[in-house]
Amino acid sequence: MSEKEIIVVEGNNVLSGEVRVSGAKNSALKLIAASLLGQGASTLHNVPLISDIVVMSEVLECLGATVERDGHTMVIDTAQVTSRETPYELVSKMRASISVLGPLVARFGQARVAMPGGCQIGARKIDMHLVGLEALGVEFTVDHGYLNAHTPNGLHGADVTLEFPSVGATENCLMAAVTAHGTTCIENAAREPEIVDLANMLNAMGGKVSGAGSSIIQVEGVPLESLHPCEHTTVGDRIEAGTFLVGGALTGGPVTVRGIDPSYLHMAIMKLRAMGCCVEAGEDWITCSRNQPLQPTDIQTLPHPGFPTDLQAQFMLLCSLAHGTSMVTENVFENRFMFASELARMGADITIEDHHALVRGVNDLQGTDVSSTDLRAGAALVLAGIVAEGETRVHNIKHIDRGYEDYVGKLDLLGADIERVT
Repeated sequence: MSEKEIIVVEGNNVLSGEVRVSGAKNSALKLIAASLLGQGASTLHNVPLISDIVVMSEVLECLGATVERDGHTMVIDTAQVTSRETPYELVSKMRASISVLGPLVARFGQARVAMPGGCQIGARKIDMHLVGLEALGVEFTVDHGYLNAHTPNGLHGADVTLEFPSVGATENCLMAAVTAHGTTCIENAAREPEIVDLANMLNAMGGKVSGAGSSIIQVEGVPLESLHPCEHTTVGDRIEAGTFLVGGALTGGPVTVRGIDPSYLHMAIMKLRAMGCCVEAGEDWITCSRNQPLQPTDIQTLPHPGFPTDLQAQFMLLCSLAHGTSMVTENVFENRFMFASELARMGADITIEDHHALVRGVNDLQGTDVSSTDLRAGAALVLAGIVAEGETRVHNIKHIDRGYEDYVGKLDLLGADIERVT
């Protein structure tokens, strides 16, 4: 992809039809890291074709794994992994690469990982990862921007209480605890569907994890040699599904997403209905349509099962066209409102105060040049272009490619007047 590539959208206010969601980005990245524990060739299905997966594959290859990809299936052979160090040039591209820390420590008793860089949407300190791993017997030193981890007395089970239900910290503790001696109890654990997906893969490899999806996860440690490679299918991406459902809400739809468990989006579906949309759902599909004016609503982002921060920008866009005033409160990432100033360039009326955004609905948006400030903001700006008057040119689309497989192609199938140009 060229750095100069942009997405050009002609406002035509049309999105209807069906789209199949890809595998969950936030799941697949951690499943790739978990393959280190299999010490052989694990097969992952339903892996999305996005740039973050390419980076994570490079991280594993850098450690000595071989990664082969055929469409949405990936075979990761970690039998020959001997390196325990991830270099800065890879970690700086993507924060999720910190998730190799847990499995490396579980397998080798040590790791050397560059301190993460990544998204612009918040400080997202890794302190909680370290506190959890320290409870399991990991000792850390920092030198020249690298985090050195070692376990002088091996890993042992412990009671770990996270001060915030951090997804990354929960995952790192979970993967390290799999080979710890004794039982680990993670309290205030993240409850996201992606955590359940990871636990299911660890169990398929011979781990003993129970309680994933609740706030208390228990891990009974097993010897490293009893873990083995496995075959696993990634769950559908609830954020991608939610993004397309917002497209249906914006334009009237109906838009149907397939390949997603509707229970993953319970709060978002509630909000869509509150805003005047008709939402129907089956075992693995959801349809959103609307034939009345958008109603204002108040949204607060919270860890799952609360409203997902990754859908906040898309719903702020919806609120900006509602008949009335909405309040959007961001409780998870401090810089997530950078999107609001880009939307304001298109005519939205948004006032930011601290972590609250007061969104006064306007009658229409105007197409213009805007820039993706992060992954979800980029996706929302493209949707804004579909309902705006005239042409919208979305720049810095590398963010979108990090998490949406063929976003332009899928929107084109739904009827959008859209193309990528250099």
